[in-house]
Amino acid sequence: MKSWLRQHRYALRITLRRLALQPFSSLANLLVIALALALPLLGSAILVSVEPVAKQVSVTPELTLFLAADAPDGAAERIAARIRGEYAGQTAGVRVVGRDDALADLRSNPAWEQALAVLPGNPLPDAVVVTMTDAEGLAARADDLAAAWRKWDHVDRVQLDSDWVQRLEALLRFGRIGLFLLAASVAVVVLATVFNTVRLQALSQREEIAVARLVGATESFVRRPFLYLGTLTCSIAALGAIAIAGLALLPLNRALASLARSYDAEFSLHLPHAGILALAVVGAALLGALSARWSVTRNTRF
Repeated sequence: MKSWLRQHRYALRITLRRLALQPFSSLANLLVIALALALPLLGSAILVSVEPVAKQVSVTPELTLFLAADAPDGAAERIAARIRGEYAGQTAGVRVVGRDDALADLRSNPAWEQALAVLPGNPLPDAVVVTMTDAEGLAARADDLAAAWRKWDHVDRVQLDSDWVQRLEALLRFGRIGLFLLAASVAVVVLATVFNTVRLQALSQREEIAVARLVGATESFVRRPFLYLGTLTCSIAALGAIAIAGLALLPLNRALASLARSYDAEFSLHLPHAGILALAVVGAALLGALSARWSVTRNTRF
């Protein structure tokens, strides 16, 4: 065990020495990888920040059933009771808006007061407003319920404003797919950068590796410093990417704050929580180790 730990300490010390001997090249590689990793972090920050807002917007989607003008008294209450009984699992609330109450609400608005004053009677129908529960496939469920309720007696039409829900869901789906493709592209960039870095290091240390083999060094001993090189490079770059993404969010949040205040709202972008960021660092380290392993296996066969 002590021998194993001593070999790893030696490999780590050699790796740090090699990085220090080429500061410009090391910093350039770190900066390239950090900038590449910062892009999916910023994308995930936008998605993580937007999804709760989207859920708040869509948490109370409503369908309105407008009754026919000749509907008998009490028809709205009976329809509301039927919805409560048959669709209890899909509805969060059902309320009846009587035609007289709707007219009173309109008359309380100065913009409608004069127009309604010339009407001989109340042209508004009774209505039943149904608040749906928030769940997956909201737009499809709303369409199905609206289609079923349109066939009920005394229901003239059902107002369903699901287009915005469909657009919102499609936009978030597009964002997730785009973020996945961006992350895959960044992974390729990281693989290529670490692969070439390790390749150049292996070629520059060719004579040293040959001498080490002559004196009995194992392949694991020869390759271990290069694995540390890939792991350390990507780990440090991932931490740098988190710092870059955090700094980039500062001016973005200042701009968003002024925009949100104009709409009497508050909104800000933030990075994923610490657990996700830690997994990102570990994933980058593993990616660097795999790339270094691939490169050193291919480029130390001499």
